[in-house]
Parts: sequence; C-alpha cells; structure tokens
Amino acid sequence: MQPSPGPRRILLVRHGSTEWSRSGRHTGRTDIPLDEQGREQAARLAPRLAEESFALVLTSPLKRAQETCELAGFGDQAVVDTDLFEWDYGDYEGLTTEEIRARRPGWQLFRDGCPAGEDAAAVGARVDRLLERIRNDPRTDGGQVVCFAHGHVLRVLTARWLGLPPEDGRLFVLEPATLSTLGWEHEWTAVHSWNA
Repeated sequence: MQPSPGPRRILLVRHGSTEWSRSGRHTGRTDIPLDEQGREQAARLAPRLAEESFALVLTSPLKRAQETCELAGFGDQAVVDTDLFEWDYGDYEGLTTEEIRARRPGWQLFRDGCPAGEDAAAVGARVDRLLERIRNDPRTDGGQVVCFAHGHVLRVLTARWLGLPPEDGRLFVLEPATLSTLGWEHEWTAVHSWNA
C-alpha cells in the first residue's frame, strides 16, 4: 500500500564498473565510459529488468550511466535527467580517499563535502527536486520508475526517500551494476532490496 499519487516502486541501478571505479578514484563529472567488465555487468542486468515494466526510465547524462541503461535494454525509453549527475567532487575529482586524506586528514565525503564541488546538502537538494518530479508525474502513479545513475547520488536519493538527512547516504553502500528497490511498507517509505 502507498499514499497516492506517486510511484509504487523506484528501482535504482548503479552503473557498471569503470577504470576509475575499480581503482577507487572519485569519479564525479569526468565522463568516462564503462570498462569491459562494466559492459558485461550491465548486459547481465537486461534479463533481470526485462521482467519489469516501468512508467518512467531516467538516466544520468554521463556515459557510464547511459551505457548501462542501453545495455540493460532501456536506452530507447530513457529520459536524461541532470539531477542524476554524480556528486561534484570539485578539487577531489580523480583522487582516491587515501590521496584526499593525505591533504586533509580525517576527511569524510558525507560530512565535509568537496572544495569547489558539492556537499551533501547540495546533492540532497538535487535529489529532492527529482523525487518531487517523480511523485508529481501522472505517469508514475502506482507504477514503477527506474533510475540509472551513480553510487553517491543514489545513496543520497535513498536517504531522502526515507526522510533521512542527505548525510545519511553514507549508510547505504552501493556496488557497481546492482539493483536496489525503494518502495512502501503501508504508509512508510522503505527499502525493499539492496545491492541485488
């Protein structure tokens, strides 16, 4: 059961692996493609998602998310949404956590944000706008939505779906090329599955 109007479920798909994600480099706005492993991971999503129907398919503008969407079988239905961009890491783009902490000991992304980039509140504002559009789109009433995007932005989206502060996105670790499902338990927003 869910309050009306709005989607019955939102499926989250993190893009497949890239050269940078495998090495732990923060990949925000750098538009790099999937690597071979990432393409294989994305293609394996297709049979799992083929069993579902979606009122709305959304994707980040970045290649790695769009390519995952295409290989999963939804490229022709996808609507690009800029609020699904990955966190803007600013001066920390391309660096690993260890490299950042060598410059700024004790740094934590969800607490401290990124100089010349975004903090958790800014990412939270973006996903709040996105969730509002999804809830108010008549196509989604009682249907399903799927979002192809990135690890950190989808973690913040999950926190905001649950009514948590954006900083609590830190609690939801998201692996490449996985499916996670947000929905309802009676009148409460809930997580139905994670990293499937």
